[in-house]
Amino acid sequence: MDYLIYFIKAQKAASVLSRLPEEKANEILLSIGENIIKETNYILSENQKDLNRMDISDPKYDRLKLTSDRIEGMVSDLKTVAHLPSPIGRILNETVRLNGLKITKRSVPFGLIGVIFESRPNVCLDVFSLCFKSGNVCILKGGSDAEYSVLALVKIIQEVLNSCEVPGECCTLLPVEREATAALLNAEGIVDLIIPRGSRGLIDYVRKNATIPVIETGAGICHTYFDVDGNKEIGQAIINNAKTRRVSVCNALDCLIIHEERLPDLAFLCDQLKESRVIIYADEKAYQALSGNYPEDLLQHATAESFGTEFLDYKMSIRTVTCGEEALEHIAQYSSKHSECIISENPETTALFLNLVDAACVYENASTAFTDGAQFGLGAEIGISTQKLHARGPMALEELTTYKWIIQGKGQIRK
Repeated sequence: MDYLIYFIKAQKAASVLSRLPEEKANEILLSIGENIIKETNYILSENQKDLNRMDISDPKYDRLKLTSDRIEGMVSDLKTVAHLPSPIGRILNETVRLNGLKITKRSVPFGLIGVIFESRPNVCLDVFSLCFKSGNVCILKGGSDAEYSVLALVKIIQEVLNSCEVPGECCTLLPVEREATAALLNAEGIVDLIIPRGSRGLIDYVRKNATIPVIETGAGICHTYFDVDGNKEIGQAIINNAKTRRVSVCNALDCLIIHEERLPDLAFLCDQLKESRVIIYADEKAYQALSGNYPEDLLQHATAESFGTEFLDYKMSIRTVTCGEEALEHIAQYSSKHSECIISENPETTALFLNLVDAACVYENASTAFTDGAQFGLGAEIGISTQKLHARGPMALEELTTYKWIIQGKGQIRK
C-alpha cells in the first residue's frame, strides 16, 4: 500500500488548519463532543467488538474498555481543551536592537504530529483535541486491539470536520498493519514529530527505528517511599489508591519502599490491598513482616525481576531500606523517570527527596495517580514525557508548539 497519499493529504489539511480562526476551532471541538455523546451506543458497540477479541484477564482489557462514564469523561476533557487559551501566536520574547531591528519569538504549531498508541481508544480523542486546538494535524496509528473503537471515534470526528468545511484529514488515521508504522516513522520532510504512547517495547521500537524526531512518553515504573517519619493513615490511603485505582495506567504504583523502622506498620499499610487481591513480591524483611498478616496466596518472595518492572496489573513489589539515602539509590537505579512519591512528615527529608529525585513528577504525601494532564489543569494530555528535551511530564497544548523568530526592520543591512 502507498501510505504517502495519507501524508500528502494530511500536509494539505495542515495548510487549511493554519488559517482557521480560534473561535471556529473551539466551535468544532464542542460540536465533536456533542456528537460523540449522541453516538455513545454506537461507540460502545464498536468497542465491544474489540473487547470480544481480548481475554478479560489481560491487563490491557481495562485500558481498552469504554463505558458511558468514560466517554463522558473523554468529552469533558475535550470541552476543557476547547475553553483553554490558544497556545498559538504567544509572544515568548520581544526586543528592539540598537540598530532598530524588532525581534520577536513567537509560538507556532509543529505542523504534522504522528502518534502511535496501543489499546487505549481514549488516546484518539485526547490527541485530536490537543493537536487541533494547537494548530497541528494529527496522524494516528492505533494498534489492532482497539481497531473498531478508534475507527468509530475518527469517523465521528471527520464527519463533523467535513460538515464545517474543514478537511477530515486534520485527524488522519492510518491502517492497523505494521507497514503503516514503518512508513510513518520514516516520513521525513512531511511529519514533524512522532510521539509513541504505550509499552516500553513500543517506545524502544519507535526510538530505534524513527528517522524523524521522537518524544518518549508512557512507560512508568513508579515508586512510593514510606519514610521513618511517615503518617501511616496517609500512607495506607495513598498506597492503595496509587496501586488499585487503575492498574493498567502508567502512573500506577509498582514498588513500595519502606524504612526498616516502619516494618511493624507494613501490614497496616497494605491492608486495603487485600480487597483488590494485589500480589506482593516482598524482599526478605518485608516478607517476614507480612507473613501471617497478608493472604498467603498473594504473598511471594521478591526476585531481581520484581524491581524495575512496570506491572500494569494487580501486582507490586516491596523493598526495605535502612535510610532515605538508600531509598534514593533504589529509585535512581530502577526509576523510568515518570512519577515518584515520598510519604513523610519530616520537612528536611521531603525537601531532599523532592530536590534529588530525577523524575518528571515528584510527589510529597500524594498519590502518583494524579500524574495526568486533566488533573494538572491542562485539559487533557498527549502523553507523559519521561525525557528532558522540549517537554517533560504531562504534554498538553503548550508542549505541542515550537517557536519561530520574527525579525522586522526598515531597510537595515549588516556591515
